[in-house]
Amino acid sequence: MRHPGAGRGQARGRPPRRRRPRLRARPGDPGPGGRHRRPGGRGTPRHQEEPHGRRSQVIPDLTSLAPLAVMLPFLAAALTFVMRRHARAQRIISITTLSVVLALESLMLAWVWNHGASAVLLGGWAPPWGISLVVDEFSALMLAVSSVVSLIVLIYATAQGTADGDADGPVSVFFPTYLILVAGVSNAFLAGDLFNLYVGFEILLTASYVLLTLGGSPERIRAGTTYVVVSVLSSLLFLIAIAMIYGATGTVNLADLALKLGELPQGTQTVLHLMLLTAFGIKAAVFPLSFWLPDSYPTAPAPVTAVFAGLLTKVGVYAMVRTETLLFPANDLDNLLMWVALLTMIVGILGAVAQSDIKRMLSFTLTSHIGFMVFGLALNSQLGLSATIFYVAHHIVVQTSLFLVVGLIERRAGSSNLDSLGSLAKLAPVLAVLYFIPAMNLAGIPPFSGFLGKLGLLEAGVADGGWLAWVLVAASMVTSLLTLLAVARVWNRGFWRRAEDAEQADPMLLAAANEGVTVRTYEAVADFPESRYSDRGDVKVLPPVMVWCTGALVAVGLALTVFAGPLFSFSDRAAQNLRERTPYIESVLGEHHEIAPERGGEAK
Repeated sequence: MRHPGAGRGQARGRPPRRRRPRLRARPGDPGPGGRHRRPGGRGTPRHQEEPHGRRSQVIPDLTSLAPLAVMLPFLAAALTFVMRRHARAQRIISITTLSVVLALESLMLAWVWNHGASAVLLGGWAPPWGISLVVDEFSALMLAVSSVVSLIVLIYATAQGTADGDADGPVSVFFPTYLILVAGVSNAFLAGDLFNLYVGFEILLTASYVLLTLGGSPERIRAGTTYVVVSVLSSLLFLIAIAMIYGATGTVNLADLALKLGELPQGTQTVLHLMLLTAFGIKAAVFPLSFWLPDSYPTAPAPVTAVFAGLLTKVGVYAMVRTETLLFPANDLDNLLMWVALLTMIVGILGAVAQSDIKRMLSFTLTSHIGFMVFGLALNSQLGLSATIFYVAHHIVVQTSLFLVVGLIERRAGSSNLDSLGSLAKLAPVLAVLYFIPAMNLAGIPPFSGFLGKLGLLEAGVADGGWLAWVLVAASMVTSLLTLLAVARVWNRGFWRRAEDAEQADPMLLAAANEGVTVRTYEAVADFPESRYSDRGDVKVLPPVMVWCTGALVAVGLALTVFAGPLFSFSDRAAQNLRERTPYIESVLGEHHEIAPERGGEAK
């Protein structure tokens, strides 16, 4: 798991000094006014050289597909809004669009793995003036994982709406809003400048508010209002920071800022740094800025809560990682980040073990495990950053899976409150398996990917050697044990104990348990909640597509375990390039803007 050459002496501070490869001009390079920029720091790829004096075939730059990751969901959103009276057409358009986006982003991920970072300059405007979309290892991985989750959750939501007997299946505004949300996530991951990142955040805010308040119940309106107020404050702080950065440097392009921010007075840098950290910390729900999340997310429908938990907070984490490594490499706030990580872990998990509702419990574990990601970032080492990237990908999949499972529990038992549950392992064995696997994964039980990601973080903390790093190592182990306690309580009370022992058992659930009836999991049912029982009168059934979607995402979580080796290799290289900064900067500004390999070095 340790990156080759990442020894103890390199765990914190500067990476090893290395000789930069000689830069070569590429055949057909469009130059400063061209549309694509490729990194020069890695040299010309072998397949593009001209052996024996003959011109080799040039492989097209697949990262030129990046704008489609944003444009296609937007176009599909407009089309589904026009077709809002045709539910079947909405479903087909939405699922087809996200399937195409997933295929395109998978191609970009494979291309970046073989060729490195690349930028698309929209409109042909030369940076730093134009809008650039940058695809590197980190953003490509986040795009691919988020697309997998978005597609599966969409199919799950469609099946839920159809099973509920809603002719609009779910409601006509859901599909265009969901597609806009996906476009906002993609835009945030691809943004090559701070203002475009801000635009992505605002797209997310608008779409998420609509999804959060679907149904118009007082509880959802109240939760949505809290969410919007907090998000607007975060956006306002971010916008003020952007204005101050532009006033001080004359640019908001991330690659250009990497060269210019270091010229500002240290006090100015610290103020800007704190403003960005606070804005992104609210989005990521780190302590003490996470108070809004446990009261907001659980009120939404299960698929909405699932996609929020999987993606929205990770956009905040992504922004923190990107700006910390690119704009503030000589980080003087590492200790502050470590304390934030520590308190986020402990406060979040203590809140989780005190909950009796599964949705609220998972919301608190969500905030708690954001602390693991901040921990790896705060270590300021390649090993810690690599483990953070791995853990973010793992957590997106596993946390989303668990919220989808809770949606099935609500359909099966009529509630997600542990006081009302019991005998689910007997009545719905498939549902029990679907809960058990991601729950153990979240707790970090070997050999799951959660264990491997946490092990990488612990290794990075031990390699750091500082007393605060050791405190975080201990806190990580305590948090993992308390996470196991929280998910085990759900298993013991909801799945294992008898329904008659529940304090507020559902009468039909109790009758089914007493008669020994096993749920027919693969039978569809309509008009939930009134008709969630089959014609036998005592058997609650689950829509098959919802079960298969949940199983598919659980399988993706298992795949992260099976292919943990290649994924760690990918995250290692992503971490190396994030810390070096040169590949990112050269992909945007060109090959003549090389910086020193030392973090915090000045431009050459």
